[in-house]
Amino acid sequence: MHITWVKYVCGRLKSDYRYSGTIVYNNYPFPDNISDKQRQKVETCAQNVLDIRAKYPNSSLADLYDPLTMPPDLIKAHQNLDKAVDLCYRSPPFVNELNRIEFLFNLYESLNTPLLKPEQKKRSTRKK
Repeated sequence: MHITWVKYVCGRLKSDYRYSGTIVYNNYPFPDNISDKQRQKVETCAQNVLDIRAKYPNSSLADLYDPLTMPPDLIKAHQNLDKAVDLCYRSPPFVNELNRIEFLFNLYESLNTPLLKPEQKKRSTRKK
């Protein structure tokens, strides 16, 4: 989910993302109404990713995340983490990236709309 957000919200310099804490990270719409069970599942899956990465102490992150050589157990751990995060948003699976970003932008809007007070037009006090 976050990578999809990054692709659509981050600026770029050439093909590199320009990740901004104030624009990208602080505005990432993570649901605030997740259950303790969902939170625990995400934490467990995230810890599993870290534990599996620790099994490869001589590999850099670049080595571990090379699409051609990524260890199968690390791939599986990330798939499990992705699924756990997706379930924090909703139970039906997202069918594609467009479906994800539409959902994220709608969630972002719903989270921010209460913060924006509509402007009230000033009434004219002049008599006609």
